[in-house]
Amino acid sequence: MTILPTPDPARLARLREALLAASYTADGCLDLLGPTGYAALARGESVPALRATRGGTPLETLVRLFLLQRPVPYAAAAAALPVEEALVDGWLTADGPEVRASVDVRPYANEVAGLESADAWVVSDLGCAVGGASGIGGGGSPAGVARRELVLGVGGASTTLANLAVRRPVRAALDLGTGSGVQALHAARHAQHVTATDLNPRALAFARLTLALSGFDNTETAEGSLFEPVGERRFDLIVSNPPFVISPGSRFVYRDGGMAGDELCRSLVRGAAAHLEPGGYCQLLANWQHVRGEDWHDRLAGWVAGTGLDAWAVQREVQDVAQYAELWLRDGGDHLAGPEDYRSRYDEWLDAFEAAKVEGIGFGWITLRASGADQPTVRIEEWPHPVEQPLGPHIEQWFARQDFLRSHDDAALLGARYLLADEVVQEQVGAPGAEDPEHVILRHNRGMRRATKVDTVGAGFAGVCDGTLAAGEIVDAIAQLLGEDRVRLRDRVPESLRLLVEQGFVEPVS
Repeated sequence: MTILPTPDPARLARLREALLAASYTADGCLDLLGPTGYAALARGESVPALRATRGGTPLETLVRLFLLQRPVPYAAAAAALPVEEALVDGWLTADGPEVRASVDVRPYANEVAGLESADAWVVSDLGCAVGGASGIGGGGSPAGVARRELVLGVGGASTTLANLAVRRPVRAALDLGTGSGVQALHAARHAQHVTATDLNPRALAFARLTLALSGFDNTETAEGSLFEPVGERRFDLIVSNPPFVISPGSRFVYRDGGMAGDELCRSLVRGAAAHLEPGGYCQLLANWQHVRGEDWHDRLAGWVAGTGLDAWAVQREVQDVAQYAELWLRDGGDHLAGPEDYRSRYDEWLDAFEAAKVEGIGFGWITLRASGADQPTVRIEEWPHPVEQPLGPHIEQWFARQDFLRSHDDAALLGARYLLADEVVQEQVGAPGAEDPEHVILRHNRGMRRATKVDTVGAGFAGVCDGTLAAGEIVDAIAQLLGEDRVRLRDRVPESLRLLVEQGFVEPVS
């Protein structure tokens, strides 16, 4: 099997109806396997799931076929789905008196903020989805498929990006580097039209299957690199889980950027401005180099400089060059080669990093927005701590707060009214029995889950923000209570107030 063609819509509808009738959905599989079996499957362990699917029901048959990738008797398959049509269309292949899956068809809970979760399925190459009974790290690939052309299913990176994306009704969305179509699947629920692009024609074929099987007809696909397939078109939302791996070659289309260093991710950031509608967002996952003698913050700031876009880049993890090389050598199955071949490839990676003076690789996410501001806001930070998921609504709120802060000078800031955000708590740190705490900390349990140290004025201010008084009035009352000069305190407060607003501890009353 090279590329599975999109079947006749009527036959596709019958297949979807059969999957639903058997409860071959994310919830149905969880109910069948239970939390233990489902978790084991996510670790690549199939024994609990095999034990749970011995009864021969249609759902058990489909789990064995597509999740466990085991052959099942023809009669069992015929009881679960239109088997002859599935054989003709290439979903299954005959194996004597049994049938086998030709592709991975994985139930997926297509969740979008503000909408009920919908049943969907992601179609990918066998053994290329997280939660399968096998994985691509072994270096193998389905029969007849070149390893570099493999199409992956749902993985950690695709889930991360889906949770980061801003979900609001939009006219046009672009999934750049769609793979099996996971991001397009999400976007199709809140965009009038979705364009999915990829350099790999096999990926586009799988994306079409994913979208059609899941019941979406508001999508199109286009082949090509970066923004080339869409010409000068503009979008309200661009999402990309690109092939961001910084490697010494381009062995695998699904992961290797094929450009020097982190140039692919830089090019994507630089090109986004010309393809965003006013107010539009571009959100992507990326890797970037930590180069000797260069601050990585400056490197990313250089990617954004001159684009006119607001930007928020978050570094979630940093690996040294040896860790990074080992991770992707295992991904490529090179650890299973002979020791000489492994050492040779390892040397190739380290030689490339040494020549480029690369000391580490950062991984994280970047969100860009076409705000139209004369002075765009650019925030680049490291945040390895747990965050709330989905984070998309909080990302959208963060950019909205930048608009507020840009449009309010110190006087206007003090003239506005504020509410303490939900789930903000105050912690006092000090020696036991001490009369006064050494530190007062505000901790936010939503979004980025930040914590910030505040003084007595900041703690008192946050404590009375209920939207009834302007900030200046609160400051005046605090000054009187503490016996401080009102004018001096008004001059001092806006800086800390901007921080509290920017980080979401207090929210402006619109």
